[in-house]
Amino acid sequence: MENFPLPALPFAGSSRRAPPSAAFDWFRQGWAMFMVNAGVWVAIAVLFIVAMLGLSIVPLIGQLAANLLLPVFCAGLMFAGRRAAAGESPAVADLLAGFRFNTGPLVLLGVLYMLGMLAISAVVFLLAGGSLAGAVALGRPAGFGFAFGGMMLAMLIWLALSVPLLMAICFAPALVAFHDMAPLAALKASFAACLKNAVVFLVYGLITLVLCFFAALPAGIGFLVLLPVLAGSLYAAYRDIFVGA
Repeated sequence: MENFPLPALPFAGSSRRAPPSAAFDWFRQGWAMFMVNAGVWVAIAVLFIVAMLGLSIVPLIGQLAANLLLPVFCAGLMFAGRRAAAGESPAVADLLAGFRFNTGPLVLLGVLYMLGMLAISAVVFLLAGGSLAGAVALGRPAGFGFAFGGMMLAMLIWLALSVPLLMAICFAPALVAFHDMAPLAALKASFAACLKNAVVFLVYGLITLVLCFFAALPAGIGFLVLLPVLAGSLYAAYRDIFVGA
């Protein structure tokens, strides 16, 4: 005979389709989370940017390390977003929450993301590197046009291959950190959710591009506000899209 109450089923990453207008709601919620404690959010943004830039400039392994730890820091941003959504003031230490909870799976998620980025770079080099090499051999002025075409081809290939990877990593840190999902399962669930909501994420992406343009105008200072708002909006999207989140 079954023991009651029955244990809850494990979180499976089921997602729903949100309307295109949801993108505006996510940004409104992201701004509301930022205003819970703007000073702390700015400090979190500064720490995040310094950490990512500091890792990236390390010779040879810096960029790899930045890709490896990105999901860990993103999980920290989600922890801060969850606290703000509950009406509590986030703490600067929330950014490091990924180093305290589910660190192993988050690092493994970073490994998978890093391998994906390396694979994309290799494919771009193989497919577009020949064009650049041919441009060098031709010299000027014919080589200039050839080189420009090669660069555009490389950019298009990189964009086409990066979008699926970004879809897979988008919600994966939150799914791993909050629901103990395995890294591969979290990547699949995130990709499926983004694919199901392709229209709303197109709207979300366009809004983000516009906001990035204005954030970059005052010497990039605007990103100290935009980064927390984006983190809050992504947390709002996670809560809106994933059933049972």
